[in-house]
Amino acid sequence: MSESKNYYLICYDIRDPKRWRKAYQLLKGYGETLQYSIIRCRLTQREREKLRWELEKILSPEDSLLIAGLCDRCVTRIQACNRPEVWTVQQEQYRIF
Repeated sequence: MSESKNYYLICYDIRDPKRWRKAYQLLKGYGETLQYSIIRCRLTQREREKLRWELEKILSPEDSLLIAGLCDRCVTRIQACNRPEVWTVQQEQYRIF
């Protein structure tokens, strides 16, 4: 049985362009960019903690990072008005052996 995945919005404000590029490259591997400094990820708890740990190595005290977990009900209530295709919900895929 695999771990369940949840959606997370990751928002960041990084003051140094070099650190910003490193964080952006790291985050691109975990999710989708919704806006310049907002990433949507679908992660297990283990993946979320690994990502947070990797970001902590990049960020400095003057930078800001917010990882907001979204429950299933919250995800269904999201309104993407300008670009509705940005927030398509992926269905869980099951493997039958």
